[in-house]
Amino acid sequence: MGDVRRRGAVVLGITGLVAPLTLALGATPAAAASCTAKTGPYQKQVEKFLGRPVDGKQSAADCKAIKAFQTKHGISPNAGYAGPVTWGVMDLMQKQKAVGNNPNKDGKCPVNKGRIACVNLSLQLSWIQDGKKLVYGPVPVRTGRDGYETRTGLKKIYWRNIDHVSSIYDVPMPYAQFFDGGQAFHSVGVSMWNPPGSHGCVNMTKTDAKKYWSLLKKNDDVFVYGRKPGT
Repeated sequence: MGDVRRRGAVVLGITGLVAPLTLALGATPAAAASCTAKTGPYQKQVEKFLGRPVDGKQSAADCKAIKAFQTKHGISPNAGYAGPVTWGVMDLMQKQKAVGNNPNKDGKCPVNKGRIACVNLSLQLSWIQDGKKLVYGPVPVRTGRDGYETRTGLKKIYWRNIDHVSSIYDVPMPYAQFFDGGQAFHSVGVSMWNPPGSHGCVNMTKTDAKKYWSLLKKNDDVFVYGRKPGT
């Protein structure tokens, strides 16, 4: 019990610094911006993604659709411009969808560990598998941005706190499951595609974080691999 208490104190100290930063990006709505008439470098790709007529020319309707997408996912400025950040989010969504129900097709997440939580940074996807059997997912996640990358490698869940709150900044981290220092699975109230990412934690929707909480336990394995776009 003493050891657990000490470990908990260390984790609280670490996450007190990490957690607020994890949530800070995207914690406020994208700055309000007027709609732009400018045609962006990814105009055709964005038009196709949004189901708009693909003519490569910005229109008021195009801008309205792009702006709505940007606002939903916390992309700033949300001026309706078809730029690289907006297209990057859309492109990632398409790649995630293409994975289907076989996220470990490349076999990179170990299948000899029994139940394990896998995190593919390159595709910003996570899932739980048991051997070769898919247990849950894949689901979109939001991992560490450039300079604060979620660390790769084989790890274990060593501490769990369903109602974790940063002791320093009073920032909630619901359904927190820590696997590497202050880095943990936990739910957030922002879009999983909100750029540029967290400050190390693996952010999840509340639904997915709750499911991970119910399926995983202390000492379960976690394997993180790949590289988040933009890092």
